[in-house]
Amino acid sequence: MSDLIQLEKRGHIAVLTINNPPANTWTGGSLASLTATIRELNEDRDIFALVVTGQGEKFFSAGADLKSFADGDIARANQMAQAFGEAFAALSGFRGVSIAAVNGYAMGGGLECAMACDIRIAEEHAQMALPEAGVGLLPCAGGTQNLPWLVGEGWAKRMILCGERVKADKALQIGLVEEVVPTGQALDKALELAEMACKQSPSSTARCKTLVMSARDGRSHDDGWRMERELFIELFSTEDQKEGVNAFLDKRKPEWKNR
Repeated sequence: MSDLIQLEKRGHIAVLTINNPPANTWTGGSLASLTATIRELNEDRDIFALVVTGQGEKFFSAGADLKSFADGDIARANQMAQAFGEAFAALSGFRGVSIAAVNGYAMGGGLECAMACDIRIAEEHAQMALPEAGVGLLPCAGGTQNLPWLVGEGWAKRMILCGERVKADKALQIGLVEEVVPTGQALDKALELAEMACKQSPSSTARCKTLVMSARDGRSHDDGWRMERELFIELFSTEDQKEGVNAFLDKRKPEWKNR
């Protein structure tokens, strides 16, 4: 694992910290490390939830270091674009519940990282933007796809085409984040939500997440309902389904196996 990515496991929760001060920018190495880390967490049956945050008090992540693109090297640009895409696709595909604790500025690839998570908690001083078009680039790690899904086409165009930066309160108003908390409290709130997620059956939440995400694909309601029934029946081949129902009937807390 790259030193630019720190991972801590707290029970069933993994806490991943972007650690590249002062602005927690992404590098090819840290993106590859993120991809590998998510794959390892997907194989760890004891991990049910993931919290992603940034080191320090000012930046969640400022995205890519623009020095990487200053010389116009197409091969390097392609390499970085692929690395960003693979890393955030892996994060989006994490089988558990992922929560971004946005502890400061989330710009460009930093915001794309947060949008790849299931839930976003922002501190009141946080600001978010996709400013790539202002330097002759464009968001290439899900920004143009995830932002309109979260905030609608109008606000996505304001942020991407006009370069508008939004503060935490506006981000909450338009649906870019789910909650705003005082400075210094995003990680605690994210961990609180992660603990709530860990009380759910990980086998169930993984399938629920698949169903919710599939709604983005433009499939018909009939297809969505069919998928719900299929995955519902699929749960009956898991240990967690039996444990969950019997724990409820026995009036005890379930002991999830993630199997």
